[in-house]
Amino acid sequence: MYFFLCNLSSVDVIYVSAIIPKMLSIMLTEDKEISFHGCLTQLSFFIFCGNAEIYILTSMAYDRYLAVCSPLHYFFIMTRRVCIITAISYMFVSALNSLIFTFMVSNLSFCNSHQINHFFCEILQLMALTSSDTKSMNIIISIEDICVVTTSLMFILTSYLRIISTILKIRSSGEQLKAFSSCSSHIITVLLFYGPSIFMYMKPESEQSKEQDKILSMFYVAVVPMLNPFVYSLRNKEVLGAARKMIKVISIRVTNK
Repeated sequence: MYFFLCNLSSVDVIYVSAIIPKMLSIMLTEDKEISFHGCLTQLSFFIFCGNAEIYILTSMAYDRYLAVCSPLHYFFIMTRRVCIITAISYMFVSALNSLIFTFMVSNLSFCNSHQINHFFCEILQLMALTSSDTKSMNIIISIEDICVVTTSLMFILTSYLRIISTILKIRSSGEQLKAFSSCSSHIITVLLFYGPSIFMYMKPESEQSKEQDKILSMFYVAVVPMLNPFVYSLRNKEVLGAARKMIKVISIRVTNK
């Protein structure tokens, strides 16, 4: 779990570093320009991180499934070698996917407008600006949504149905709570990532929805990576103890004032 969590944290750092600095620069300097190559670079990192996070969350779901449903076989199946091969595989696929889409966008013609109605270079917003035919790209995006996003989400849901079924068979309530707590952080992370993404890409397009897209994008680009460390660190007893002490110190200072 911690191996994949390290992967997730690394992807979150890249995610934030590719988008937030430029956004802050725009807010501070009010210079809203970005070069074409800079836009493509930002787009490539965005696609890479989005795909990688999907594969990481799916791998973590399988990891939790083995830990709860097959605990005696866990260390024989999830070896260091398997974890490393899995990580290399989904990083390679994510990078390849990013390169393909970036190459396709780079060949589009942007003659009508250069104003992106977003705070970063997002593929759907760039496709809305182009004067080129984007039917093939729309088909590829739809196929990828079905093959990658939908399939991974179904895999995660199926894993947790098996996990919940196994937990309910445990007689001890203490053991049930312990088993469920080992999965709770991952469940919260999945909900934080998939919730806004599904709502944003499934809802009908309108002028009002474009403004909602910006808010939702901000949520999964900035808020979710910020919350992930808190979600997982709060499972640590030492972190919880330190948090309680800090709250006590703050409350004592407030009451003394």
